[in-house]
Amino acid sequence: MLEQIIERLLYASRWLLAPIYLGLSLTLIALAFRFFQEIYHLFSHILEISESDMVLVVLALIDLSLVASLVVMVMFSGYENFVSRIDVREGDDQLDWLGKLDSGTLKLKVAASIVAISSIHLLQEFVNIPQVPNDKLMWYVIIHLTFVVSALLMGFLDRIAFASHRPPSSHEVKDSSH
Repeated sequence: MLEQIIERLLYASRWLLAPIYLGLSLTLIALAFRFFQEIYHLFSHILEISESDMVLVVLALIDLSLVASLVVMVMFSGYENFVSRIDVREGDDQLDWLGKLDSGTLKLKVAASIVAISSIHLLQEFVNIPQVPNDKLMWYVIIHLTFVVSALLMGFLDRIAFASHRPPSSHEVKDSSH
């Protein structure tokens, strides 16, 4: 009896995550505001901005869009994995990946997104290389490589740990018939 009550409470507590995911949706408003602020700044100075500064602004815009996409991925797949299935009516826009990202795949996508965001920041530093001290640039590269190696290791460990839980891929099926 007590065990069932505790289990029901624990299971119901997953709904405490719902406001967190809703809060993430509010961060999209902040990211969109910042994105359009950067667009406004770019177009209001388009005639006097240098090519390298324009590249930096475009990279910042790409960075903001990647972060926003990451928020959407975490928000929807986290809600679906840990709270409740999202019911999308027939005829509504439906995301292809909705309901297909488990927590392991989500972690890999987050890691890949962090590597992409880090790559953009590193590229911004390389565009601005005359103004960046060598030791600072070295640390940017080391941090970026740390993200890359971490993402690769996460993918490798995920593949090892969950290989028995996944159906064989199409090339593995073909290879096993020989």
